[in-house]
Amino acid sequence: MKTKPVLTLDDARKMAFAAEKEAVKNGLIVSIAVVDDGGHLLHFLRMDNAAPLSAHISQAKAKTAALGGKESKVFEDMINGGRTAFLSAPAIDGMLEGGIPVIVNGVCIGAVGVSGVKAFEDAQIAKAGVAALTD
Repeated sequence: MKTKPVLTLDDARKMAFAAEKEAVKNGLIVSIAVVDDGGHLLHFLRMDNAAPLSAHISQAKAKTAALGGKESKVFEDMINGGRTAFLSAPAIDGMLEGGIPVIVNGVCIGAVGVSGVKAFEDAQIAKAGVAALTD
């Protein structure tokens, strides 16, 4: 039997709060979701005045990154590159930049998803969250 690391609630909080700190530092208002490797929500934070839709999108981006084991932007780029059939992939619908997987010892153990600002800013905030755990 193999063993693998798993995210704890403390890990999820640490990442969400680091992501929030990055958003505040840059004057950005977002929603932040942290999920486990199955895309199940562990922690969620919606900043004051964040768009209601960003709550749904951040969770979808996180789930996509966790299940795919890759940044959600990889899937967005794939679709924009012409592989539109990937839009029918089951169980994922957040194929937009801003979902960042948490990789430990080569294994994806979860992800952080951010939504509410420009795509590259969402990704920057999510990466700050992941870095709080993996650095």
